[in-house]
Amino acid sequence: NIHAHYVRAVEERISISPSPGINLLKLEVTMEIKIQSIHFDATEKLQAFINKKAAKLEKAFEDIQKVEVQLKVEKPATAQNKTTSLNVVVPGNTLHVEKTADTFEEGVDLCLDAMKVQLTKFKEKLRKH
Repeated sequence: NIHAHYVRAVEERISISPSPGINLLKLEVTMEIKIQSIHFDATEKLQAFINKKAAKLEKAFEDIQKVEVQLKVEKPATAQNKTTSLNVVVPGNTLHVEKTADTFEEGVDLCLDAMKVQLTKFKEKLRKH
């Protein structure tokens, strides 16, 4: 019982008007966000929440290629039974975070906070090389 949702979330377009002797520069950046829910069907509201939050990761690192969010309800149903797993694909690497919380919104926030730290460290490592 797995539901996957693919969303093209972030699109940036930068265009510079052509002048004589200058070529047109056009830059398009698209980050794919994939949401997968296991043992339940994620509401549109939850998906919108995840897309909005995940899109903000680009502020921490510009070259994110894909964000994969996996939501899982752990059995039996108890408190702290919602696991959120986050994979972020960057050039040459995949960063991973997993958190368990009472709600998926809380889990997503915890994962994204931890991922921002990982992305900042990854970016600093790239600068040193």
